[in-house]
Amino acid sequence: MIFQVYPAGVFQANCYIVGDENTRLGAIIDPGGDPEGILIQCGHMGLDIKYIILTHGHGDHIGGVYEIKGATGAKILMNKKDEYLLKGGNKALMPILRNIKLFEIDEYIEDGDTIELGEIKLSIIETPGHTPGGIAIKIDDILISGDTLFKGSIGRTDFEFGSFEEIIRSIKTKLLVLEDEINVFPGHGPSTTIGYEKKYNPFIYGNE
Repeated sequence: MIFQVYPAGVFQANCYIVGDENTRLGAIIDPGGDPEGILIQCGHMGLDIKYIILTHGHGDHIGGVYEIKGATGAKILMNKKDEYLLKGGNKALMPILRNIKLFEIDEYIEDGDTIELGEIKLSIIETPGHTPGGIAIKIDDILISGDTLFKGSIGRTDFEFGSFEEIIRSIKTKLLVLEDEINVFPGHGPSTTIGYEKKYNPFIYGNE
């Protein structure tokens, strides 16, 4: 499997490039900005980008979608519950990103869905709390957690439609039930593991 982290955009959100080594089919997850650089990197890898997958709809995770869609024709996949962010929600939430070019979702994804890239399977896990339609993506021993779970922390819940109770429930019932060895790659910052977060994440311990 091809897997690369590419921090992008004003807030350096982690964009993830995933591909199948044999078929060279690829997906871009959360392109928050720098679409030209992301596309160049995909070109170096020889990837044919089939999907743009969004863990949630906040502006710092979608800033490069419009241009990448135009260049690749890839299908844009996102949970329907976050579509409100593409219809004006982001402008009030993040004024610094008010000039983002918006787009239409090609296909909605939800809990239990599987996206195939050659021999690679991406499993969708709904994790509401940071946003109503937030998702995580599991690929073998990798979990892309969006802005739900960070190393030693959790996503903000003070935005409109955020819920602290929901994000804690999502983490405990959807993510921490996975194997300790699973590598967690969040929407911002360094990677971690499920085992580490079970032991050391203060938000989890404080809400047992």
